[in-house]
Amino acid sequence: MARIAGVDLPKNKRGEIGLTYIYGIGRSTAQYILDKAGVDYDKKVNQWSDEDQANIRNIITNEFKVEGQLRSEVQMSIKRLLDIACYRGLRHRKGLPVRGQRTRTNSRTRKGKRKTVAGKKKAPKK
Repeated sequence: MARIAGVDLPKNKRGEIGLTYIYGIGRSTAQYILDKAGVDYDKKVNQWSDEDQANIRNIITNEFKVEGQLRSEVQMSIKRLLDIACYRGLRHRKGLPVRGQRTRTNSRTRKGKRKTVAGKKKAPKK
C-alpha cells in the first residue's frame, strides 16, 4: 500500500486516479506529477516500485502544498476575510453562498435543511 502525504492510496486504482485521494491534488496535477516521476498513468498504485513511490513523494513534498498545510492555509484565508468584515467574510459568517449565487431558491448546501416559516393568515370575510 502506498502512503503519500499521510494518505493511504487505494491499491487497485490507476495511479492518476489514486493520487487524487490526496487533498489538493486533482487530475491534471496528478498527471503532471506522474509525468515528472516517469510513471505511466495506467499503472495501478500497487504496481508502483519503491523508487516510483519515492519519486512521487519527493515531487509532492517539494512542489505542492497538500493535506494539512493546504487546509490550514484555506482556513487562514477565510479567517482573514471574516476579520476584515468584507462582503465575502460576512457571507461566510452568515453561512450563505459566497460567490454570487441566488438564494431565493437553491443554496440548500450552504443554508442547511429548510426551516418552515408560518404563512400569513388571511383576514376573515364579513
